[in-house]
Order: sequence, then structure tokens, then C-alpha cells
Amino acid sequence: MAPLSRGHGGMRSSLTTQIIFVLLVLGIGFAIGSTTMPGQWYAAQIKPSFNPPNWVFAPVWSVIYLLIALAGARTWQQAPYGVAMMLWTVQMLLNFAWSPVFFAWHRSGLALGIIVAMLFAIIGFIVERWPTDRTAALLFVPYAAWVAFATLLNAGIFMLN
Repeated sequence: MAPLSRGHGGMRSSLTTQIIFVLLVLGIGFAIGSTTMPGQWYAAQIKPSFNPPNWVFAPVWSVIYLLIALAGARTWQQAPYGVAMMLWTVQMLLNFAWSPVFFAWHRSGLALGIIVAMLFAIIGFIVERWPTDRTAALLFVPYAAWVAFATLLNAGIFMLN
């Protein structure tokens, strides 16, 4: 399938694709985040000393979700059925699964497995996109760094509790 970004109509399709990805990723992320807010269980958990204040998470995830959406839109436009799009989809499913498992089900060990798998999918996406779309790959670098940090937090909470 040809990229959607060719020609005048392609620019409109490109913008439409970006808007759809942003609305979907931010919308689903917001819906999951608002229905799985940290509650009393999380407040009672012993946390690692490097745990940031709770107010940090929402703005960081909002920016990261925007970057994820833009990388996904670029990938969809260039190779909608390729390995990179599969990795993008897998990391997104794992991302959306993590909050309910951790905050709603209180399963920090299972959540740790999910976030480790997510980190591998994110790194795989970066490696896969690097040769053909460095912009999409670079959009995932802050995400990889944040998820690596979140993995340490998850591991710390799992081990301390």
C-alpha cells in the first residue's frame, strides 16, 4: 500500500491520520487513566526513594502519548502492515493493560511482566524504524526512557511490598 502522504490529497490524509491517532491514543489513555486512578491501595504501598510525586505522571504521560500517536501515524502511513506497526500495536496494548493490572487488580508482579514486555516492544519499534524513519524512532526515545524508569518503579514497589 502506498504511503498516504503523497500529493495534495495525501497531505490531508496525513493530517487526518495524525489526528485520528492522537485522538485514539490520548482518548484511550485518558479513559484508562481516569478509571484506574491510584487509590488507597497504591497510597499504602511502600515506594522506592526515587518515586516522583503523583502530579508528575499525568503531564508526562500526556506528552508521551502524543509522541506515541505521531510515531504510530507515521508508521501507519509508511508501512501499515509491517513489523514496526505490529510492534507499535503490541506496545500500545501492553501500555493500556498495565494500569488496570497494577492499579485496579493490585497485581504489581504481573504488571512488572507487562511493563518489561512493553519496554522490549518499544525498543524493538525503535530498532525497526531507525533505518527507514528516524523521526518515528526518535519520537519513541523519551517513551523508552520513561518506561525504563517506570519499570524500575514497578519493580521497586513489587519488591518492597
